[in-house]
Amino acid sequence: MKKRLNLCRTSIKLVLSILILSSCSQKQNWPQFRGPENNMLPASRNLPLEWGNDKNIKWTAAFEGTGYSSPVVWGDRVIITSAVGEKVNPVPERGPVQGPPQQGGPGAQPGQMSQPGQGPQPGQMPQAGQGPQPGQPGPQPEIRDTTYKQELYRLEVICFDLNTGNEIWKKIAYRGSPKAGKNPNSTYACETPVTDGKVIVASFGMNGLFCYDMNGNLLWQKEFGPYYTQRGWGTGSSPIIYNNVVYIQFDNEENSFLAALAAATGVENWRAQREEKTTYSTPYIWKNSIRTELVTGGKTARSYDPLTGKLLWELKVGGEQVIPSPVGNKEYLYLGNPGGREIKPVFFAVKAGQDGLINDSGIIWKSEETGLGNSSPLLYDGFLYIIGNRGEITVLDPASGKVKYQKRITGIVGCWASPWAYDGKIYFTDENGVTRTFKAGETYEQLSENKLDGKFWSSVAVTGSGYIFKGTSKLYCIAQ
Repeated sequence: MKKRLNLCRTSIKLVLSILILSSCSQKQNWPQFRGPENNMLPASRNLPLEWGNDKNIKWTAAFEGTGYSSPVVWGDRVIITSAVGEKVNPVPERGPVQGPPQQGGPGAQPGQMSQPGQGPQPGQMPQAGQGPQPGQPGPQPEIRDTTYKQELYRLEVICFDLNTGNEIWKKIAYRGSPKAGKNPNSTYACETPVTDGKVIVASFGMNGLFCYDMNGNLLWQKEFGPYYTQRGWGTGSSPIIYNNVVYIQFDNEENSFLAALAAATGVENWRAQREEKTTYSTPYIWKNSIRTELVTGGKTARSYDPLTGKLLWELKVGGEQVIPSPVGNKEYLYLGNPGGREIKPVFFAVKAGQDGLINDSGIIWKSEETGLGNSSPLLYDGFLYIIGNRGEITVLDPASGKVKYQKRITGIVGCWASPWAYDGKIYFTDENGVTRTFKAGETYEQLSENKLDGKFWSSVAVTGSGYIFKGTSKLYCIAQ
């Protein structure tokens, strides 16, 4: 009898061990921009600490065209979008620019400082501090560029095998002349696709929203425009899926709104009109201690009931570059906008449970010292991390807003991708493909640098025990 009991216990332990190992070996999905919870905190294990062009590269895969959208992963499938120019107008000569935004948008952003020899471009409205001088004429009406109507593009959704990098399928969502313009330094594939394992939803801004099944069969498509965007710079807000509903923030200069559509059919559940102009930030599902909210960025940040579209609260944020997405925990939400030529970036911590127009009583703290840029903020293990456009690191106490330290990393041209955290470390990638790692906490300690060839404006996808980096024309799977 004793032997049977021992054998039974041994069998149970063996089964449990197998289940645990099986669970640990399953690939974690990365279904949307900034990951499963939209916060760049992977649940993966055994991620590589070092990589390079000849180190820990499992596979690479080239693709046509370009796109600043980020990759998403479900199971053994990696999905990206790309815009292939078949007939493209020459890019007009201009001074140096700072590159495109992290997940879409205009390239040179509102309020960026001009580079030497780079004045306002034809058709651009003067920025703050550029008003007419005595004896000079006032601002001229904006001249809207329509030369994009002469171009021809192919907008594609592509699925790769996570294990091999082989292309599984490729679908042309749209082929023809763009329905609206973009900044010459941007692309028509800026929005990151989203999937729930049943459908894949890809947004190409004014050119349409397209839904496929996991095998690439088109299920439905929608058009919301076209409408004019700020300076004709295009779009960049990515769709998200929550509880079988697709949410799309469609802000522009003419008819801004937030829409909720049934993921399976594309039927519109509700639409909320917005008194907002062009934005590029992606909506955020905030699961706090009071309720679940759908938070949108803008010069006025707003929160909605995801089920009905009812407006819950508003916060006058101001700023210029409406690009970063919020991040939060059970009690607080952290959000803001980068500044402009003569405007400092502004950043807020908001308490859960607010209603109506938020005043000082609902704001935990406000800071103009964060250096917030295009990358979204990162909340990890008791600290708030913000990466500026040129590699400025600011670490704050999320409860008080007190700056723990600020550090400027030299030699960085631009940072557009969102930073991520793993195993007590903070990672961020600049546009030249250099990923810098520093120790999490209230003192700075750089740990490593890893380099890949190419230009990188997309945020990384993390799955299983590896990374998927998307350059302008190549995917990299990094794994040990």
